Amino acid sequence: MSDVNQVGIVLVSHSGPVAASVAELARGLAAGGATAPVAAAGGTPAGGLGTSAEMIAEAAGSVDNGAGVVLLVDLGSAVLTVRAMLAEGDELPDGARLVDAPFLEGAVAAVVTASAGGDIDAVEAAAKEAYDYRKV
Repeated sequence: MSDVNQVGIVLVSHSGPVAASVAELARGLAAGGATAPVAAAGGTPAGGLGTSAEMIAEAAGSVDNGAGVVLLVDLGSAVLTVRAMLAEGDELPDGARLVDAPFLEGAVAAVVTASAGGDIDAVEAAAKEAYDYRKV
């Protein structure tokens, strides 16, 4: 069970397996204690490629402990779906934020920071800083 004060993370991908795998990797790399709540919202309810507002809302509700929810998305319609949900204002928990960050690297940084007790601003900043990770 996660700490009540931990920020929740939702990973929204067009693919269920991709979202689930990134969530598993982020949890594994943040190991060493209780990890922040992470939920994958990938693909469609029928298992196809796409995004589902219902699945995103369910995932966000499952990780909301009152400290805020960060949503990281892969591309295209995932961005548009989450933006529309935030604009509607009633499908996502209060304090939910769409964060512009690389999907994989941002997810790992967000989960590590949230697991260490970072607040929503720190989690957002860590995810965004992943744009600066250099591989060479």
